[in-house]
Amino acid sequence: MIIGIGETVLDIVFKCGQPKSAVPGGSTFNAMVSLGRTVGKVRPEIPIVMVTQMGDDQVADIVTSFMRENNVSTEAVKRVEGTQSTVSMAMLDENNDAHYEFFRDSKVPPFEGCEIDFHPGDLVLFGSFFAINKGTREATKALIAKAKAAGAIIYYDINFRKSHLLDLPVTKAFIEENCSMSDIVRGSSEDIGYIYGSSDADLVYSEHMSKLCGTFICTKGADSTEVFSAGKKSVFGVEKIETVSTIGAGDNFNAGILFGLMMEGFSKEKVSHLEAEDWEKLVPRATKFSANVCQSMFNYVDPDFIDNVL
Repeated sequence: MIIGIGETVLDIVFKCGQPKSAVPGGSTFNAMVSLGRTVGKVRPEIPIVMVTQMGDDQVADIVTSFMRENNVSTEAVKRVEGTQSTVSMAMLDENNDAHYEFFRDSKVPPFEGCEIDFHPGDLVLFGSFFAINKGTREATKALIAKAKAAGAIIYYDINFRKSHLLDLPVTKAFIEENCSMSDIVRGSSEDIGYIYGSSDADLVYSEHMSKLCGTFICTKGADSTEVFSAGKKSVFGVEKIETVSTIGAGDNFNAGILFGLMMEGFSKEKVSHLEAEDWEKLVPRATKFSANVCQSMFNYVDPDFIDNVL
């Protein structure tokens, strides 16, 4: 199985003050939809499961229907009666980067997780504020601990936003604990800049990440991707493209890495010792996932994108 644990929202996207689209979203959710559109076509026997909690309203109807249409299971979705689902407003700036405002129902109870069985070799994705927020962290941590004990491969996306800097004195310890529970950790240069005061990936890896996780991936937007794995560093360039929206760029990079891990059939033991030649199979494909999303107003790869990565 490929399991994602995180938030689902309805993203209303604005450009120049005008709404341009309204699509289901959420950091982990975006990756799972892209995996449903790719893995779901080439390996339909592999379940794509989203573990999440949402309201009991028309927004939740839209999101769950969209999941089923894109080969993502709703069996681990909990809908809380009498509450509304989260809506976000994503404001695109002149560089097509998004700035968010979230509207959440204060009556939604803390996330309780779900009953789900993990297996050796399962791929598990989690991250963003969902993984460090006091209302969702404990259940998420328990699920990750269960997955780790079962022999699943754990991928953590830090995805720390500037708007959460005031919480950093508390949440930094949560972030580092999440890193220590994971096989692969991805953070953007912005993420590590906010958390450690430096966007220098070499410095942050040597002083912090090397002590927390086996593999650290630092994405630097349109500049490059740096991978620290098996005691070595690999650097990959990024093809320059014309962007429409950068919403989902990092999420879909994650999806691309997970897609590659699945296609290559890497075991958990192998993932902890990936060499440069392995990353040469994984990162360029992940970059294609990310680039495809940046060229549309949607948060996930095109439905026929799989034809470009096989």
